[in-house]
Amino acid sequence: MSDPATLALRADPRAMARPAESVSAARTVTLQFDDNALLPLLFGEHDRHLARIEQRLGVRLASRGNRLSIIGPSEGAQIAEAALRTLWRQLERGDVVGMAEVEAALRLAEGTPAPEPRGESRSEPRLPLADLPAIRTRKGAVAPRSHAQAAYIDMLAKRDMVFGIGPAGTGKTYLAVAQGVALLLAGRVDRIVLSRPAVEAGERLGFLPGDMKEKVDPYLRPLYDALNDMMPADQVQRRIASGEIEIAPLAFMRGRTLAHCYAILDEAQNTTPAQIKMFLTRMGEGTRMVITGDPTQVDLPPGQKSGLVEALSILQGVEGIGMAHFAEGDVVRHPLVARIVAAYNQADQSAAATHPGSQAGGTGRPSYGRPPLGTRRRDGTPPARQEGE
Repeated sequence: MSDPATLALRADPRAMARPAESVSAARTVTLQFDDNALLPLLFGEHDRHLARIEQRLGVRLASRGNRLSIIGPSEGAQIAEAALRTLWRQLERGDVVGMAEVEAALRLAEGTPAPEPRGESRSEPRLPLADLPAIRTRKGAVAPRSHAQAAYIDMLAKRDMVFGIGPAGTGKTYLAVAQGVALLLAGRVDRIVLSRPAVEAGERLGFLPGDMKEKVDPYLRPLYDALNDMMPADQVQRRIASGEIEIAPLAFMRGRTLAHCYAILDEAQNTTPAQIKMFLTRMGEGTRMVITGDPTQVDLPPGQKSGLVEALSILQGVEGIGMAHFAEGDVVRHPLVARIVAAYNQADQSAAATHPGSQAGGTGRPSYGRPPLGTRRRDGTPPARQEGE
């Protein structure tokens, strides 16, 4: 047996040395575990985790005692081995492993491309799975579920200003909040400021019932939900009462200087150019900013340019600013969400091909994974053409 402090999952040298079968390029890898008590958690109820790996990769998994054999094509066996190693490390840390974690481990092992920082080339190779960054909070580690998320987390740790761009469900806001909580708990910032443009309320909050907090709280609820995942609810409320955590509409940021804080602007695609410029220039000494948004989900009035799209173009290549673009393959919610996003993108591309003149510049909805080229409102109407197009 290996030392308990070392990784308890290893490949059997005899299995690794066995030549692949020439006809089917099959490979057998045998993994041995030092803690049998964790095996039921690794395998899942009724071995459902193993069944998912077999279905996804076309391999066969056979367990006997504390050994698990992977039989199948060389590439599939290699991916299964890497995914199982990742899941085992999570169990050793005391983390929960469910079907979502299995899907994430498979996605990581398959090597989903990471988003390239805009305006610069990535100087370091992709990190091995064992070295992927994680965000530590009092409720445990928030680990990346794709290489795109890993690159984003790394960017959040190193840059003073980061843009996270991509479809719903890729973890843009959740990871940004997690990083802010980690910095607050470590004493590296004095407070967290979370903001969204109240565009869906038309900025006419006076027509809603209740005081100001009651008016804006429902719209800001996603930010509260993310915070409650990172800290106990009573602690969140105490820190809000003390001013260590502030959640407010974007309009409340005007005229302020945000110093020694971690500021997040969510749903930034619904800002005007003047609004996003106002927010970005609130940055004071010791402050970090994260701006998240989805340029394909713009709720601004027809003809109104999205401030996020303009900022991405203007700030491209500016030193100290990181831009992470997520693709539809990076969606980490229910697998159906990724298929829904893909279906809508395909429909937009078909519409653009059929009616090329009906959208700004003929570009249609921006393709994820590339710099956004334009936007469409949720009701399907195109935006006004921009100057220079």
